[in-house]
Amino acid sequence: MKQKKRDVLTANNLLSLASLRVLESRYLLRNENGKIIETPQQLFKRVSSSVAHVDLDYWKNHARDRKKLSSPLFPSLYEKTKSKEEFVASIEKKFFKLMSELKFLPNSPTLMNAGKAKGQLSACYVLPIEDSLEKVFETLKQTCLIHKSGGGTGFNFGKLRSQGATIKSSGGAACGPMGFLKIFDQSTQVIKQGGVRRGANMAILPIDHPDIESFISSKINGGIENFNISVGISNAFMDAVQKNKPWSLIEPSTKKVVKKIAAKKLWKEIVSSAWQCGDPGLVFLDQINKVNPTPKIGMMASTNPCGEQPLLPFESCNLGSLNLLAYVKDGKINWNELEKDIPYMVRFLDNIIDLNSYPIIETEEITLKNRKIGLGLMGWADTLLELEIPYDSLEAQKLGEEIMFKINELAVKTSQHLALEKGAFNGFSLSLWAEKGESSRRNATVTTVAPTGTISIIAEVSSGIEPIFSFSHERVALDKEVFQFIHPKLESLLKKYGLDTNSKIKSKILASGSIQEVKEFPKKVKRFMKNSLEIKPLDHIKMQAAFQKNVENGVSKTINLPVASKMSDIEKSYKFAYLTGCKGITVFRDQSKKSQVLSKGIRKK
Repeated sequence: MKQKKRDVLTANNLLSLASLRVLESRYLLRNENGKIIETPQQLFKRVSSSVAHVDLDYWKNHARDRKKLSSPLFPSLYEKTKSKEEFVASIEKKFFKLMSELKFLPNSPTLMNAGKAKGQLSACYVLPIEDSLEKVFETLKQTCLIHKSGGGTGFNFGKLRSQGATIKSSGGAACGPMGFLKIFDQSTQVIKQGGVRRGANMAILPIDHPDIESFISSKINGGIENFNISVGISNAFMDAVQKNKPWSLIEPSTKKVVKKIAAKKLWKEIVSSAWQCGDPGLVFLDQINKVNPTPKIGMMASTNPCGEQPLLPFESCNLGSLNLLAYVKDGKINWNELEKDIPYMVRFLDNIIDLNSYPIIETEEITLKNRKIGLGLMGWADTLLELEIPYDSLEAQKLGEEIMFKINELAVKTSQHLALEKGAFNGFSLSLWAEKGESSRRNATVTTVAPTGTISIIAEVSSGIEPIFSFSHERVALDKEVFQFIHPKLESLLKKYGLDTNSKIKSKILASGSIQEVKEFPKKVKRFMKNSLEIKPLDHIKMQAAFQKNVENGVSKTINLPVASKMSDIEKSYKFAYLTGCKGITVFRDQSKKSQVLSKGIRKK
């Protein structure tokens, strides 16, 4: 698109060229000839209108119980003078304002598909894999349908019998989880999500599966391109590692022990593989199910592709993130404005559950039963920079815990209000919330911290709760297109200290993405201007744990390590994540893959 046309695409002049490029590539509607026929403003109008109109289905409740439903969460929504058209219009106006001002963005499938016929709006799915050839390929078919519609999928391959195990019906030998994992990987390679990007997957294998060693090392030499992989870790295994006990590997089809191996040997293999290629991560399944809100309905054995959303078999979840930086005014967080906006974000995410067009019937049934949503945030590192608080400080951890507590508290209150207005989720009577005697809720869960990949580019803020990867960096997105970024805080500090005209110093900073070796910057500035590779691994995890305390689902976080990091650094990180109550952990040592999404510094053109 030519530069002169870009001005008509801006949303309140907030969108950068990188934001527009992402929107043009993936989100804006096109006609049958591939020509863009929508502006960002029209995109936000399309999404806000379709999501708000869900409330028409509940108008009778609104009209009948206006006085009862009057609430400080929605102070002007239940006025007597409002007709159903005015009621929905006021909700649509608020949804549009939140998105067009880049204060809140939902997950990608909602931006892509809301307002379309049969629009699939959820990002996260978990599908079961049973030990049957017919059922495995039925799951593969369901996976393709989900990927085609824009969703990502997670699987636990633990029920599949091990490689070489006898198949009674034929007398043959099973190919094992790795054989089927490769088939799923190849199918993902050829099916694009919503026609614009390849699907994402998570593969989990329990630590007691006989094929666990081949799974652990499966990504060292490549071959599995479209999966993140994680080992499903139990409390018993962590205890065995700590006490140097032997560990039993159990054949799923017979439940018999087929091998014993030193727990520490398996542990070292995990650490070594993660050091070499960044995989596998760890998913602490016992810790996930300890806070499972609906254990009577089912147990959770897998997560979505990035690990932040544990789900029951067939369950889906839709996510959205508030842009915390947009709520920083005059060096302070504007709590009053956040409190006014969060209830509408929760209403938005809940409405998507009704609006969604589900690709498979089992998903529709369990999703409508539990109505899980995940409100999170992005721009956390930018907020700390604006407040000049070091990311790796106790002050930052306490502030993160406080912010997430308030977001979760308000999200729960809104869900309880929506239960009065629209009804509790169907599985509420079987939930932990009911057992605790808490008020009815509309949603089994309300909060998740997602990685916010492309939506953080649209909002032009830091991803999720990650630190700034590098103050100048390159990011591979949109199928291998390279974007170059220079952080605005770096630019402002260069001007403040008169270094913006010093080509030698500026070139050095742009090449490294760091200011730590630049003597012209004071120590105070260097303290809060650390990039992700300059933050110690345990400080990364402390931040993840601080947020996890008040997140009902999970937290997406990558523990970025410098290239010179040792395997002992990864081992300490894994153990510390377990001890601090994280639900999982992902580490990535810089340059441990031939290609990576983020690279520090900017290469000369």
